[in-house]
Amino acid sequence: MTASTVTRTRMLTGVAMLSAVSVVLSFLSFPVPLMPSFIKLDFAELPALIASFAYGPIAGVAVCLVKNLIALLKTSSGGIGTLCNFLLGVSFVVPAGIVYMKKRSRSGALIGALIGCAVMSVLSVFFNYYIVYPMYTAFMPMEAIIGMYQAINPKVENLWQALIWFNTPFTFVKGLCSVVMTFIIYKPLSPILKGRK
Repeated sequence: MTASTVTRTRMLTGVAMLSAVSVVLSFLSFPVPLMPSFIKLDFAELPALIASFAYGPIAGVAVCLVKNLIALLKTSSGGIGTLCNFLLGVSFVVPAGIVYMKKRSRSGALIGALIGCAVMSVLSVFFNYYIVYPMYTAFMPMEAIIGMYQAINPKVENLWQALIWFNTPFTFVKGLCSVVMTFIIYKPLSPILKGRK
């Protein structure tokens, strides 16, 4: 095999392994205090972020795609949550991977990851407002959805406020958790993923 074939095979193997880890992590979700019960925290984007740093943003997207395709087998929301999860994951790992490709250093990784967190947090408002929650109304009236937010903060008057006050900071913190864990494990993991060990 040529060097490029070996590299491609190594990347495909790495993406497959990281996708499997992402699937496992997606099952380990748990509710968050001060958030509606249907919003869960998991760290399934962590392997996608690692893939984006190790192999490039397309690899990160591939991990997100595989994880969410498998998640469709256990969805209870008609795939709505899965669609949102995929869109948010992509909006997180693609900016992070692009910045890191241009500046391959620890600071480049940090800047890219923080930009990814910010992009994901902002886009979460629009994805949820225009795609996810309108689709959720097929299962639950919008009044009931808003009511779940109002039970936590009675000052919430509409969906925009609910998403900005709750979902945006939650999404940013969720991304930050993946960033912190990536910085802890990426350096010792990188030589394995890139075939240097």
